[in-house]
Amino acid sequence: MGDSGEGLVDASSRLQERMEEIQDSRRMTKQGESRLDPERIRALESLRLAKIDLERQLSMTVHEVRRSHLVNALDEIDRRFSDLQTTT
Repeated sequence: MGDSGEGLVDASSRLQERMEEIQDSRRMTKQGESRLDPERIRALESLRLAKIDLERQLSMTVHEVRRSHLVNALDEIDRRFSDLQTTT
């Protein structure tokens, strides 16, 4: 019976350590979120989704003029994405 008690104590201490790790992780996440600009995050996500859509269109388009427009639009998205990532 003594061995099972030790196992229970070990499991309990591991559980307590894990709970503390989770709390620390949440605290760090909340601190990180307060420094992030929600408008900048929204803009980055919008550009990411637009890029996915344009890449999909480009893969399906055969008309050269349309492909050229899509490539130019992708270049502009990449430029804006880089600008947003370099600014703090």
